[in-house]
Amino acid sequence: MALNMRQELRMSQQLVMTPQLQQAIKLLQLSRMELQDLVRGELLENPLLDEQGELGGAPDEPVSAVEMQDGLDMQRDDGGDRATTREREELKVDDGPKENFDWEAYLENNAYAPPTSTGVRVENDEMPSLEATASRPETLAEHLMWQIRLSNFSAVEEDIAEYIVRSLSPAGYMRDQTVPQISKKSGYSCMRIEETLRKIQNLDPVSIGARNLAEALWIQINHPDDPIEDPLVRAIVSKHLGNLEKRAYPAIARDTGETVEEVYEAAKVVLGLEPRPARAYASEEPQYIVPDVYIAKIGEDYVVTLNDDGLPKLKISGFYRGAMGSSQKAKEYITERLRSAQWLIRSIQQRQRTILKVTKSILKFQRDFFERGVEHLRPLILKDVAEDIQMHESTVSRVTTNKYVHTPGGIFELKYFFNAGISRSNGDDLASEAVKTKIKQLIDNEDTGHPFSDQRLVELLKADGIDIARRTVAKYREQLGVLSSSKRRRLF
Repeated sequence: MALNMRQELRMSQQLVMTPQLQQAIKLLQLSRMELQDLVRGELLENPLLDEQGELGGAPDEPVSAVEMQDGLDMQRDDGGDRATTREREELKVDDGPKENFDWEAYLENNAYAPPTSTGVRVENDEMPSLEATASRPETLAEHLMWQIRLSNFSAVEEDIAEYIVRSLSPAGYMRDQTVPQISKKSGYSCMRIEETLRKIQNLDPVSIGARNLAEALWIQINHPDDPIEDPLVRAIVSKHLGNLEKRAYPAIARDTGETVEEVYEAAKVVLGLEPRPARAYASEEPQYIVPDVYIAKIGEDYVVTLNDDGLPKLKISGFYRGAMGSSQKAKEYITERLRSAQWLIRSIQQRQRTILKVTKSILKFQRDFFERGVEHLRPLILKDVAEDIQMHESTVSRVTTNKYVHTPGGIFELKYFFNAGISRSNGDDLASEAVKTKIKQLIDNEDTGHPFSDQRLVELLKADGIDIARRTVAKYREQLGVLSSSKRRRLF
C-alpha cells in the first residue's frame, strides 16, 4: 500500500484556558500565606502595582486609580495621585518638675528597658522578657556536639560522633545508618565506630543514638549514674516488650515465675523509662492559623465577613503614566504591565467573592452545626454547594482547600464541613465527623480496665440509632489516633 502526503483542513472545537483564567484558578487554590507571598512578588516585578495599605484599613486612605469593585473602572486625573492632608493633634507634654516622684521604682522598672529608634522608652510590661528574646532554642545536634567537645573524645572520635549525630532521627534513634555503612563511608573500622557510639549513648539525653527501643531501654536501666538492678525489670526489657505492649501480664508472670502483682510493679518501672530519647528536643514551634473568613452570631442571625487583615490593597500607580512618552517599546511595556496588574486585582477580588459565597452556602446547609454542635453536623458533598451557588464542583474544591473559617465553636478548615453520610434508624443521615465524635466520647468514658472493643462500639452506636460496620468503626478509631482495646487496657 502506497503512502501519500497531503494537506487537509479540519474544523474542531477545544477548550483553551487563557493566561488570565489560569491565573484566577491559581489564586483560587492558594492559601492565605501563599497569596501574600505571590502578591509581594508581583509588587516587586510589576512597577505599575502599588500598595495602598492593608485591606480594611483606615477609611481616609487615598483612593486608588483602580477601585476594588466589580466594574474595576479606570479613573483618570490630571494631577496623578493627589496627596491628602490629615489634621494632627499636638500632644502637650508637661516637662516641669514633679514632686513626690518615686525615682527608685522608676529606675527599677526602666533600668533594663532597651532603647528604641525614636529614643522613647516603652513601658516595662509591654517589653518581652530576656528569655523571650532568644533567637531559637538549642537543637539536639548542638547540645550533643557541645558535650562531645567537652568530653574526652579524640579527633577521630569527634569526626565519627559528628557524623552519627547528624544521622539521628527526630526521636533520637540511629535507624537510617548502620555501623557497617558508616564504616564504609568514613573509612574507620566498625570497632572504632561502635566504641564511639557507646560513648554517645551515655551522653545527655541518655540512650541517644540507640538503634531500637529495646536497646534504648537497656541503656537506661544500665546507666552508671542510676542503674536498675531488678532482674524482673531486666527480663521484661530483654524478652517481653511484645507482651508488655499487649498488656499480657499473665504471660510474663508464667515465663519469669513471678506473681502477677510483681509483674505489675516491674512494668511500672519499665513504663517510666523514656522511649523517645530526643523528646525534649523534638518540640515544634506552633503554627498559627489565620482564618480567611469569620462567622459571627449577632442576635439570632449569623454574619459572614471576610478577613482582609494582612492582605495588601493594590492599586495602579499613576507615576508611570507620564513615563510612556513617545517610545513605542515603553508604551508596549507599560500597557502589558497595566493589563497584568488589572487582571491580578480582578482575580484577587473574584477569589474573595467566591470564598464568601461558598462560606455562606456552607452556613446555610450546616446551620444545625453552628447552633447545636458537632453532633448535628449534616452530610454534605461538593455538588450540593456547587449547585447552590451556581458554580462548578472543582471551583468549590479549590476554594475549600487550605481555607479556614473562624466560628463561635472554633477554627475549622472549610473542607471539615464536607462529610459522607452514615445512615440512622430514624431515617436521617449523620455526618462521619459526628460519628467520630460519638466514638471518641464513648472511648473517653469507658472503663480503662475493660475497654470497649470495636464490636462493642458497634453495638453501642446501634443502640443510639447509628447503623455502622465494625471495620468502619476501626477505621474511624485509627483516624482519631486511638489504640485498640487490648492496648488501651490499664490494670494499674
